[in-house]
Order: sequence, then structure tokens, then C-alpha cells
Amino acid sequence: MKNTVVGLFSAVLLFAGSAFAGGHGAHWGYTGDIGPEHWGDLDYRYIRCATGQNQSPVNLTGFVEADLSPIEISYGTAPVEVVNNGHTIQVNVAPGSTLTFYGQTFELKQFHFHTPSENRIDGKSFPLEAHFVHADKDGNLAVVALMFEEGDKNEVLDAFWAAMPEEAGSKNKLENAPTPDKLLPEAKDYYYFNGSLTTPPCSEGVRWIVLKAAASVSKEQVEKFAHVMHHPNNRPVQPLNARKVLK
Repeated sequence: MKNTVVGLFSAVLLFAGSAFAGGHGAHWGYTGDIGPEHWGDLDYRYIRCATGQNQSPVNLTGFVEADLSPIEISYGTAPVEVVNNGHTIQVNVAPGSTLTFYGQTFELKQFHFHTPSENRIDGKSFPLEAHFVHADKDGNLAVVALMFEEGDKNEVLDAFWAAMPEEAGSKNKLENAPTPDKLLPEAKDYYYFNGSLTTPPCSEGVRWIVLKAAASVSKEQVEKFAHVMHHPNNRPVQPLNARKVLK
């Protein structure tokens, strides 16, 4: 079992953080013959993208009332670099920022963005979604998802957008960047479901914590991100199957 979770952790670092590393699986993308509908056929390591029963993202609906434990977020360490890996804009974070969930501690590794949102809430799509990716000491993964609604310019987000590399495969160092907690809303109420990575290899067993409160983002900020990505970078929603979304 330990080998499985360690492999899952390696997968998220590889496929979310090092898209241009060689020899780690077939090239994938969001359009054409390498788009999401073909991921499961591109490489045997991606087979879960086609056969998995607990895939992400999802349309969060049919909620089940539950006494969910509050999450504890301590994001005190600084973001160190912004990476354009060709699939997303990812911000890597220095060690030490943590999420505590039902007594289990996960360390924040990176956060990245999708436009439009990957998850939906009762059918509603959002112009931007951030995923804060965490791993515990055994490699188990937890993702905190934050939705953005169009409105006022987000000054915290702008600090990362200013360093956004336009060329795929490039990165920029960050200095004096705001800590990741500054992006989050004060209210930490959330929805919960069990899911997967939203990119190949689509490994399952990922804890998904979707914040109910959304942050603000301007239309211009969304357009800047979309321009750098050149196309939407969201995987379509996947069937819930037998899963329940807790709230």
C-alpha cells in the first residue's frame, strides 16, 4: 500500500509540476488527438483516465449533509517560483506550509490554475479555479480547490500573474511574494469528495476539499491567463458514479 501512495505522490509532482521532463509518459494536452477524451489511449500508465470510477473533476451536486471537521490551514512559507509547464501556471512553495484534515497533516507542495474551472458546483462553472496540492509523509494527497468569480481585480493573484512566464517550459523566481493563505477566503466551509488527479495519470485516492466561498478575479486577469495557456486547460467533469459529495 505504501508503494501505491508514494507512486501517487510522485505522479502529482511529475505530471503537475514537470510536464517537460523527458521519458515520463506520452505527451498529453487539452486539444485534438492528445485531449482529455484520448488520455487513456496515449499511454498504458494513463489507463485510469479511461477506466477509473472515482475520477475528478466532478459536478458537485446531490449533496449529503455531514458533520465535517474544520480544516486547519497554516500557509506561512513563501512561494519560490512560478512555472509555465505547458499545461498550467504552477506556483511552487517552500516547505513548511500545512493543511490539517481530520488530524492528518499534509504539506503544501504547489498550487496551480485552470480556466474555466474544472469542478462545477450544482452545474455552475467558474472562470478560474486554483488547486492547492498537498501530500502527507506517506504520499497521500489532498487538494484544496478555490473557485474565482468575476469581479474586482485580485491584488494577491496579481503578484503571481506579474511573474507568469509566457513561454512553456520556463519559470521565474519569486521574491517577497505573498504567502498562499492570502489567496484564500476567510470562511473555510467546504464540500468533500473522493477523487483523482485531473491530469494524467489520473491516479485515484485523492481527497478533494472544495471551498464554498469564492475569491474575486477580474476579467482581465482571467484573459491574461487564458492568453498564456492559448486554450482552456480544464478536464471535462467526470461521472460521480456511487460517490457522495459531503457538505
